[in-house]
Amino acid sequence: MNNNNNLHFVLVHGAGHGAWCWFKLLSLLRSAGHHATAIDLASAGTDPTKLDDVASIEEYVEPLMEFIEVLPLQQKVVLVGHSYGGLSISLAMEKFAHRILVSVFVTAYMPHFLYSPATLLQKLFKSLSVETLMDCEFKFGDDPEMPTSVVYGHNFLREKLYKNCSQEDIELGKLLVRPFKMFFEDLSKESVVTEAKYGSVNRVFVFCEGDEVMEGRFQRLMIEEVPPKAVKYIYGGGHMVMLSKPTQLYQHLVEVAESFNSTNQCNDDHDQVFSNL
Repeated sequence: MNNNNNLHFVLVHGAGHGAWCWFKLLSLLRSAGHHATAIDLASAGTDPTKLDDVASIEEYVEPLMEFIEVLPLQQKVVLVGHSYGGLSISLAMEKFAHRILVSVFVTAYMPHFLYSPATLLQKLFKSLSVETLMDCEFKFGDDPEMPTSVVYGHNFLREKLYKNCSQEDIELGKLLVRPFKMFFEDLSKESVVTEAKYGSVNRVFVFCEGDEVMEGRFQRLMIEEVPPKAVKYIYGGGHMVMLSKPTQLYQHLVEVAESFNSTNQCNDDHDQVFSNL
């Protein structure tokens, strides 16, 4: 019999955000009896680490790695990353490929194992116009085309990032969003994710129509370059879909998790039968 009580949804925020942005989805998942945890990465959300003290992408994602490390072995991880969080969960997939049932990229960076994740960052930033970025503030290092850190402007947050969100959600974002680093140099290494580990994990992409940050053409590019097992669609949600369309996202996540868990359970039962022969 299929048992979904062994699933644990691990939710990973995008750049500048924190565990708080998943509050609607956490409520839906937990109310339905699912194990669900949202992570604050280093210097994000309520994490006390100062941004300047986070020296590498490895330090940034350490809270996620530590959490997965101590999860009970019988729990199957459903890893969910939003936006920049796609890169964060990709690092976890590389380290814990054997623990993850499926990874869901919610309008998120989904890297290819044949080239460095930084390539995706370059492609997106080169496609964005100054008008699109509005009042965001950037700091640059040696590369004048790739920022080292970013602060979202309130106009950008309201008109692009949180488009289709309620006024309450917009005000919450203004209060809680923090500056963030891009870790471009760390992500420029081709060995960050590999076919043997990252490439072995089931992937599903949630395509968000109306996203004016990670536009449809960029989402389609990633889907075409490194095809996932499935693509789910949410219409009219924009970029912050966990706030604008939480019920639809919840339904997709549960459907995906139960589907892969059922398939995995059948495979386990098949292996058990043959091991007893």
